[in-house]
Amino acid sequence: MSIAYLDPGNIESDLQSGARAGFKLLWVLLGATIIGLLLQRLAARLGVVTGMHLAEVCNRHYPTVPRIILWLMVELAIIGSDMQEVIGSAIALNLLSVGRRIAPAGVVALTRVSGLSSSGLRKLEAFFGFLITIMALSFGYEYVRVAPNQGEVLKGMFVPYCSGCGPTQLEQAVGVVGAVIMPHNIYLHSALVKSRDINRENKKEVKEANKYYFIESSIALFVSFLINVFVVAVFAEAFYGRTNMEVSLQCNETGSAHSELFPANNETLEVDIYKGGVVLGCFFGPAALYIWAIGILAAGQSSTMTGTYSGQFVMEGFLNLRWSRFARVLLTRSIAIFPTLLVAVFQDVQHLTGMNDFLNVLQSMQLPFALIPILTFTSLTSLMNDFANGLVWKIGGGLVILVVCAINMYFVVVYVTALNSIVLYVFSALLSIAYLSFVSYLVWRCLIALGVSRLDFRGSVQYPPAVLMDEQPEFDS
Repeated sequence: MSIAYLDPGNIESDLQSGARAGFKLLWVLLGATIIGLLLQRLAARLGVVTGMHLAEVCNRHYPTVPRIILWLMVELAIIGSDMQEVIGSAIALNLLSVGRRIAPAGVVALTRVSGLSSSGLRKLEAFFGFLITIMALSFGYEYVRVAPNQGEVLKGMFVPYCSGCGPTQLEQAVGVVGAVIMPHNIYLHSALVKSRDINRENKKEVKEANKYYFIESSIALFVSFLINVFVVAVFAEAFYGRTNMEVSLQCNETGSAHSELFPANNETLEVDIYKGGVVLGCFFGPAALYIWAIGILAAGQSSTMTGTYSGQFVMEGFLNLRWSRFARVLLTRSIAIFPTLLVAVFQDVQHLTGMNDFLNVLQSMQLPFALIPILTFTSLTSLMNDFANGLVWKIGGGLVILVVCAINMYFVVVYVTALNSIVLYVFSALLSIAYLSFVSYLVWRCLIALGVSRLDFRGSVQYPPAVLMDEQPEFDS
């Protein structure tokens, strides 16, 4: 679950946050991680209490047409996440190979590494831990090498203020929230908790399981938060306020093969995952570049495995698929990897890294299709029994989801308005009507679940009672 907070999209958001705003947005990263933890708590409780993951619950409670639309939206989010992970790995391999065009190899590497999951769940968890350790050591090395001001790090983390910030920093703050909270991760976490044996007839045992899952999630997200802080602090200390001219001169002095990436002007430096590795190499030596690339590769390789499982659980839950392992893996991986492979084959690294903004927008748009259902179903007494959300969680959860969705919609609007195309504006307007109509439908059902029964005008919204399911999910390769 915590891997989704460390994917290449998050890393790119972190380095841009540091380069554009210094340490001033660390408190936004902290707040987004805490909000993410609270949402993961809801996902885990749903799986623990009902024995069903979120996709299965949606399949059971939503009518056919809304259910199919919801499935398609979540699949889009998974495809977008997969593309970011493949792009990140392709960029890492490109940096490690000193610029050779091997983007398709990144795709192949990603599709092959998840074969380890056939070795068993415990070995798989150990491998995830190994990859997280690589990220911690890689980005931790960069942190020690750059040696950021610790006082500024703490001030940026705990003082919710952004002195001298403008539209650029505001957009970046919105991007931080959008990158941290991933829609498919809510579906994934509600399924992962089913891998442990729990006697759901025993209320005390269910309560204990909820407590320890929350502690486990807190520790995991604390580690991922520290790794994200490493990246933000490195780029805040070393590159905040620098110009293209400064970087170009430094890269020329060190004989970097990538100095042409930075025009000789006094505009503020713009970095991404690829350029970030290059500038680290220019200022702190080749070791910094290669260690950065290894960390990005570990992030991409681990994140694609979470995408694999998310796709598997989402498709099985929404469509009631009971195919053979081979058929399930072939279909779920093909849906996600095929568009990514096309992009990787026909685009160079500079264009690949530029796609991350579009993919972040795509995932931001899908966020309501995870957050609204999870609040809806964890608030149903008929489903959750004594573990349904109380009044505080209903109001607090509703407000948090409203704020997160509003922030992400702002990010989408900013991106669309920057396209400067009348045709795209018209297309976006038409798409927005359909999009907002479906979101309104989900909100309507959510409000009824939260207790606003007067909105159920004809008594048409029926939520069947819970059916406890003790089967554990299969983790396919």
